[in-house]
Amino acid sequence: QVQLVESGVGLVQAGGSLSLSCATSGCTFSSYVMGWFRHAPGKEREFVAAINRSGVSTYYPDSVKGRFAISRDNVKNTVYLQMNSLKPEDTAVYYCAARERWGGRWYTMPREYDYWGQGTQVTVSS
Repeated sequence: QVQLVESGVGLVQAGGSLSLSCATSGCTFSSYVMGWFRHAPGKEREFVAAINRSGVSTYYPDSVKGRFAISRDNVKNTVYLQMNSLKPEDTAVYYCAARERWGGRWYTMPREYDYWGQGTQVTVSS
């Protein structure tokens, strides 16, 4: 079955950087749209970034645009999230997600993704 496993060191000071990885198995990785979401206590799960199947195109919400960068390696079956200029409000559990079908638009809602990782905690101290 499809499995997604996130990894990355989770504690950093404000203004610092952090890189997350998400290794996949059990799927044809290059045919999946990949995304990152985050979930902070008391808030809804929030879209953070998405990347198309080839890795050429990416999409971000205004809250992270210019600070976060998503990328993928279709040989290693892995998607990455580079986070720079981190703020305390970036503190959350971060999830990677995979979607099987590309319909010509970006997908920013959790229900639009088919598979999820278990999540990894990111804490940004002030």
